[in-house]
Amino acid sequence: MTRLAFRNLFQNRVRLMISTGGVALALLLILALDAIFTGVEQRITAYIDYSGADIWVSQSDVFNMHMASSSLSDSVARKVKLVPGVAAVSPILYVANNVVVGDARNLAYIIGVAERAELGGPWNVSRGLNIPGEGQAIMDRSVAEKSGVELGDLVEILGEELEVVGLTEGTSSLVNSIAFISQEDFETARGSYDTFSFLLVKVREGESAQAVADRIRVRVRDVTVQTREQFSGQERQVVKDMSTDVVTIMNLIGFMIGLAVMALTVYTSTLSRRHEYGMLKALGARNRDVYFTVLAQAMLSTLLGFFFGWAITWLLTLAIPFTGLALTVVINPNSLIKVAVVSLLLAGLSAMIPIRQIANLDPAMVFRGK
Repeated sequence: MTRLAFRNLFQNRVRLMISTGGVALALLLILALDAIFTGVEQRITAYIDYSGADIWVSQSDVFNMHMASSSLSDSVARKVKLVPGVAAVSPILYVANNVVVGDARNLAYIIGVAERAELGGPWNVSRGLNIPGEGQAIMDRSVAEKSGVELGDLVEILGEELEVVGLTEGTSSLVNSIAFISQEDFETARGSYDTFSFLLVKVREGESAQAVADRIRVRVRDVTVQTREQFSGQERQVVKDMSTDVVTIMNLIGFMIGLAVMALTVYTSTLSRRHEYGMLKALGARNRDVYFTVLAQAMLSTLLGFFFGWAITWLLTLAIPFTGLALTVVINPNSLIKVAVVSLLLAGLSAMIPIRQIANLDPAMVFRGK
């Protein structure tokens, strides 16, 4: 019966394309929305994830960067360096502020890094210098292009005019971007010396980040110590908590619309094959054979639609970077599994709804042309 279902499904290719295309577009809506949200989430923690640090040390009760302020004295860095298992320590200065170009203001994480910083500096620099010196800045390429900024141009950061000497890739999101300036310029602009915002720690090879973090927590008082994974998780959670209602509603609406369109497509596709099912009954097929054929065709068309929906979403992940948009599309494997399982279950249910009509078909009606 599976072979019969397969042959019957591909008998009318136009109808197959319509039904499969409807399912594919419905699932594309679900997969694309989820991929966009996943990409936004990854960009939010890009600096933390690419900082090179295994451990983040911040002011007591400060667990993230977004809309947070941390201040630590220089003595904390000296104490952390003496903790067994610590290989390198790099202090950074941080504030959320604007990169100003003319009348345009671009919100950014402003990071002040030392000239020879081992951790926390720019990554994926596509053009220019890798570390900013005094009077210099490194910013995201997409933000620079949007603002008409080239290497050598001046931008205003923290009230100071700085020369753009480097451009980075993947350091902007829908919310903000990341700009790097020298530690000296940051201290001058803020008037704060011998203090820093966060301490980035690299552990020695063979050491556990969690074990070293526990040692720092014991030896250094009045600080918050987290592994990179913990700090990144806290950052994502804060942003999620701030935008959870909007994101949840958008995702839910997209998910429900996609499933509704898919279910309607499977339902109408099943009813459109009443004539074929009537022929099967006229040839002596039992109801359970007809049921199996209906379900098999629904599952096959849904699987084909899911494959094409996934393929188009994957093509979007390749095409978006060339559009210049500050957007990353990332396919989440867990989302693929969730959408596949739910869509197959709903497809089976949608095919079962009209199955009663099919079971009650009078084979004689087929030959009467009704």
